[in-house]
Amino acid sequence: MYYYLNYFFVFSILGHLIETIMFKIFDWDLESGFLYGYWTPVYGIGVVLILLISKKIFEKVKLNKFVEIIIFLIVITAVLTLTEFIGGNLLELLFKREFWNYSDHKYHFGKYIALDISVVWMISSLVFLYLIRPWMDKIINKIPKIVTYIFVVLFVIDLMFTLIFKIN
Repeated sequence: MYYYLNYFFVFSILGHLIETIMFKIFDWDLESGFLYGYWTPVYGIGVVLILLISKKIFEKVKLNKFVEIIIFLIVITAVLTLTEFIGGNLLELLFKREFWNYSDHKYHFGKYIALDISVVWMISSLVFLYLIRPWMDKIINKIPKIVTYIFVVLFVIDLMFTLIFKIN
């Protein structure tokens, strides 16, 4: 449980940081996330989904490694794309504004998903699973439980304040 919570918080914060840097570099008039705090939960959710789905697929599917990876990529791309679709619509419903819009992408489906972005999620999942995770596991497993508890409390407070003060 702590393992997944720590991954959620670390990648929610890293996702926020990376988006903020990208928005500055490309001079996009956007801000990362919807919460007051310095985290963007969709990235934390995405990483936890990658961890859970890869664990299930690699434990349950007993085929050659290449086929298992292909199955994983198809499933995780669909799940992350669906997560982005649900997240975009839910945020628009709650906050009465768009936090992102892919309508200008060539192969988009509505505002919140596009084929090129789905491919980015697929490639990112592979990079995370095989390059980043082995290194990050060493850090994640060293985070004390008290730090996790503090992040949970801060996140819940941030979520409450956001829901109270930002919903139109």
